[in-house]
Amino acid sequence: MSQRRADLLLVLATAMWGSSYLFMKSGLETLDVFNLIALRFLIAFLVTAALFCRELRHTDRHTLFCSMILAINLCLVFTGILYGLKSTSAAKAGFLVALTVVFVPLLNFVLFRKKPGMNVSAGACLSLTGIGFLTWNGQFLLQPGDLLCILGALANASYILLTDHFTKRVNTICLGVWQMGFAGIFALTFSFLIETPHLPSGPDAWLSVLGLAILCSAAGYMLQTVAQKYTVPAHASLIFSLEPVFAALFAFIFMGEALPARGTIGAAIILSGIMIMEVDPWKYFHPRPMHANR
Repeated sequence: MSQRRADLLLVLATAMWGSSYLFMKSGLETLDVFNLIALRFLIAFLVTAALFCRELRHTDRHTLFCSMILAINLCLVFTGILYGLKSTSAAKAGFLVALTVVFVPLLNFVLFRKKPGMNVSAGACLSLTGIGFLTWNGQFLLQPGDLLCILGALANASYILLTDHFTKRVNTICLGVWQMGFAGIFALTFSFLIETPHLPSGPDAWLSVLGLAILCSAAGYMLQTVAQKYTVPAHASLIFSLEPVFAALFAFIFMGEALPARGTIGAAIILSGIMIMEVDPWKYFHPRPMHANR
């Protein structure tokens, strides 16, 4: 697969994830957090396992171990986002989770000592400024829902780095399928411990669950797991930065949600920071080194 095709598949996956905020917000009206996560990933696992049953025969212990690690990250990501959505809008949550793109190079530095460049530092500062505009409510205090979405973004950054690491070492199809199965099992366990799990009641609830399971999880995460093998983390994180744009668009079209003027400014600043961080405008001002003719 060419890198261009891989990037296009990641754009498609990102659009699917942008719609997930709409489905999650709707699903939370009738389902508890871990109940919703469990249904989402268990149904997604059944769908993908049926489609790729032959590939699953090549599963080994290392693949299962890697899948469990990714599944833990997925549960952390959506626990933060879903609890955050209980007290914040789908549009705002989308932009806060977009901070994943800032956290990826920062975690790279903390874990692998890869020093971020000037563009990353500038992008991080701009993004923090954007958060201030987006979450300002008359005082310098993050609301619990906003903070949980930011923690979800941090877990998502960890997920991207781990996915990049694992996809180079194991079968990507098996990894993508099993991670959803384990995520569903982990979430269902927590649902039995602290909630009262049940099936959706009514067509709207089922639409939310099936949209999350089939469109956003089965299709979206399989596309990411397969396509990310043929691109680089910088490309992937830049493409994923489009997720809040899709989230805000879908929230406006289907739920009538619109960010206030201050929130719109904050969202634009966050996106600007993300673009500066990934595109690195400073490189265009650096003199190019002279190369000897060969």
